[in-house]
Amino acid sequence: MKNSRTRRILLGTVGITALALPLASCSVGSIGGGGSGDGDGLEISVLIASSGEGAETIQALGEAFTAANPDITVTVETQPGGGEGDNLMKTKLSTGEMNTIFGYNSGSQLQGLKPDDNLVDLSDQSWVADLTEDMKTVVSGENGLYGTPLGASFGGAVLYNKAIYADLGLEVPQDWATFASNNDAIEEAGLDAVIQSYGDPWTSQLWVLGDFANVSAQDPEWAAEYTANNRSYTEQPALQGLLNQQEAAESGWFNEDYASVLYDDALAKLANGEGAHYPILTNAISAIAQNNPDKVDDIGVFALPAQDAADTRLSIWLPNALYIPTSTEGDELDAAKKFLEFVNSPDGCEIQNEYMTPGGPYATSACTLPDDAAPMIADMQEYVDNDLAAPALEFLSPIKGPALEQLTVEVGSGITTADKAAAEYDADVVKQAKQLGIDGW
Repeated sequence: MKNSRTRRILLGTVGITALALPLASCSVGSIGGGGSGDGDGLEISVLIASSGEGAETIQALGEAFTAANPDITVTVETQPGGGEGDNLMKTKLSTGEMNTIFGYNSGSQLQGLKPDDNLVDLSDQSWVADLTEDMKTVVSGENGLYGTPLGASFGGAVLYNKAIYADLGLEVPQDWATFASNNDAIEEAGLDAVIQSYGDPWTSQLWVLGDFANVSAQDPEWAAEYTANNRSYTEQPALQGLLNQQEAAESGWFNEDYASVLYDDALAKLANGEGAHYPILTNAISAIAQNNPDKVDDIGVFALPAQDAADTRLSIWLPNALYIPTSTEGDELDAAKKFLEFVNSPDGCEIQNEYMTPGGPYATSACTLPDDAAPMIADMQEYVDNDLAAPALEFLSPIKGPALEQLTVEVGSGITTADKAAAEYDADVVKQAKQLGIDGW
């Protein structure tokens, strides 16, 4: 199988205009079976989102699996993503009409499916030992482990131009003071220190969402206590992300056209050396590889720096996962488990490398990155290897208010202050928590 970067990119990009990516919705369609089948064997079906790279990957995995197991045919069923589909997913589970296997989010959204009641416990499978501890956490309930990762993780961090750093003799910052000093030096050199792209408002949130691993380093119980309504963004350490954004805006580090620049334009500015830093999701490297392939090696990544270097951590978005509903039984269940084992095998990992664009390290030691993976992923791997990475908040708590991107645009534009935005965001999440029926709100 070929592992070319071009092949993976042309098949589609990771959906980065949303920071949580549901894998299933309505309008079911089929893209065919995973093998020819002779009608005498067993058929299993996999439900996956039609958007992104998942459907193509599952199709290829199904074909390879059937080639190795001619008595089992894999049918791939697709659905577009969306909130309506999330309700459909829960309905299919509750009525016992779910496919043999289905793809869905890992993390806090998984708990909405009541995994202990509706999913098959996979904790006795041999591939579980290969998962990272964070991945085990985000696919588990109270009574079992239920999912296997599909694709690689990615981070919320600072992409930076290594050529600019080399030209100016700068070191990768481990704390906020060094980051600030670097930014001042970059501005003095006539370049934009920090690129912002509020033409796509969602990109403004990284100051807060990408800072969460730093919050966890200082208060390991913050996510659980936040879900119980015992923590807030008006207090440290969670307030710091907004304060950092306010300082960055007031220091004049941003590009002059920050209010109108779009995501793709911001990536081009970074790749072409017009600006040095861009706080963003690391799967953005796929867009750089597509639009500026000769600049991929110039891009590095570091965690959003905490005030104290000892607290600096990389915030990680874990991959979505494949699950088996309890309605899958008997020979079909055995075949489903065999398919998930194949997904985690060297052959399965090779297919994932071919059809998906890694934006970070894998969450399983069974998979290794392709030889042509972007060099910046090695930067991320160092954080993971040194236990300096932690899941983003959305994997640990279901609470995220819809007003965050509006508020972070206002802070970054000097319209409001960090303190006021934090208070407004705390009020915003109360409504969501009550809608979700979470205790303590």
